[in-house]
Amino acid sequence: MPRKTELMKRVEKDCQRPLERLLPEMVNDIGLSATAEELGVSKATLSYWLMKLGIKVIRIALAPGET
Repeated sequence: MPRKTELMKRVEKDCQRPLERLLPEMVNDIGLSATAEELGVSKATLSYWLMKLGIKVIRIALAPGET
């Protein structure tokens, strides 16, 4: 398990959930930019956390009407 920074630990404490579970759920629900804003971190910091924790973000393009 990667070592967590003080900011990572603070976000976990504030949200009462481990980042490994919190981040994928938030990114799937509201997207990268909104997740970063909601957590009070930059998009670069969020991207670093995802990389550090081994969370992969895959983008898929859908045509109108597809889900």
